Amino acid sequence: MDVFFAVLFFAFSTTVTPGPNNIMMLSSGVNYGVKASLPHFFGICFGFPLMVLLVGLGFGVVFERFPQLHLWIKVVGVLYLLWLAWKIGSSTPSSIEGSDAKPFSFLQAALFQWVNGKAWIMASGAVAAFTTVAGNAWWDVTQITAAFLLVSFPCVGVWLTCGALLRSVLNQPLHQRIFNWAMALLLVLSVLPVLTELYSNWIN
Repeated sequence: MDVFFAVLFFAFSTTVTPGPNNIMMLSSGVNYGVKASLPHFFGICFGFPLMVLLVGLGFGVVFERFPQLHLWIKVVGVLYLLWLAWKIGSSTPSSIEGSDAKPFSFLQAALFQWVNGKAWIMASGAVAAFTTVAGNAWWDVTQITAAFLLVSFPCVGVWLTCGALLRSVLNQPLHQRIFNWAMALLLVLSVLPVLTELYSNWIN
């Protein structure tokens, strides 16, 4: 149980802090409200623990054997996040209310975890830190997955709730536009560590 509580603390501290998932969740809460954002919310809450489970059970070995594949996933992830940042920043209140603007679906949010740089760091870091060679790998990974599943709902839910509360405050088009550009900037800043890593790999 001591190990589980340690994993739980790690999962909480990494899940509640700002990152692509939480920034996008906050933005979705502002732009679409809680009800319309629920598929996105559940996609994160179930999609990331599933990623942790698969990485812990050996999926990460594929990327160790084929490091170029992991590199290309990072490149695609950065480009996708930059595109999302542009979409968030360039959206206007009128387009948000239109029929063409839609929040992430459950599947989109779940698949997004695999191109999310912070998600990879969290998943691989948790597996590396809380599994032991002499221990039961299945049990260790199950505990880690359960911990992330447990904390995802309140941690991600806080960001969605804050977004919904801000929705009532940002009732002026200019305020909402400023908010969207601020979220876009934060999303770009969240990929800077991955960009730095990619640049370092490229020059070396």
